[in-house]
Amino acid sequence: MIRTSPVLAAALALMAPMAQAQSTQTITVAGGCFWCVEADFEKVDGVIEAVSGFAGGDTSNPTYEEVTGGGTGHYEAVEITYDPSRIDARRLYDLFFRSIDPTDAGGQFCDRGPSYRTAIFADAQDKPAAEAAKQAARDALGREIVTPILGDASFYPADAYHQDYYKSAERLAVSSVGLFVPKSEAYKRYREGCGRDATVKALWGSEAPFAK
Repeated sequence: MIRTSPVLAAALALMAPMAQAQSTQTITVAGGCFWCVEADFEKVDGVIEAVSGFAGGDTSNPTYEEVTGGGTGHYEAVEITYDPSRIDARRLYDLFFRSIDPTDAGGQFCDRGPSYRTAIFADAQDKPAAEAAKQAARDALGREIVTPILGDASFYPADAYHQDYYKSAERLAVSSVGLFVPKSEAYKRYREGCGRDATVKALWGSEAPFAK
């Protein structure tokens, strides 16, 4: 039997998580409310994690209040980490277009203004897949697609309060949908009240992957 030296064993143990980390890839998209985009894509087979944050602006490490208040140039965005052996960027972009209204240039659903616009932030490697998905969306709808494909941009994660909002049991003392409501329930009421799923389903029909 060949024995592995303690030094080699330690080196192999360190390399294993590095290899796993290198096997993942990311895309960044903006689709209106980042809670909703995060919730949708964390359901996709092959997606490891979706993180809510900001991209596309000029301010480093912006706060939620700064972005929604205007002036930073940032979009609410989501960084999606995925396993390319299980799903590829093109498929993710196809799902993205069918989870939004890519014909609306002023925001998404009830959320209006620059920070709620849609966009794809793609590097040179992913840009062809993004362009192909945009053309496919144009062909499917027979309408102009206003979602721009922008260059790669720095991504700034939002604070912990805004992560995994859709499944958090934390209760909100006061919210627009009631008192002492769990975040998960507040999210459901917000999503329904904002008309996200109804609009997407009306636009995309059976091709809408997340609309209930």
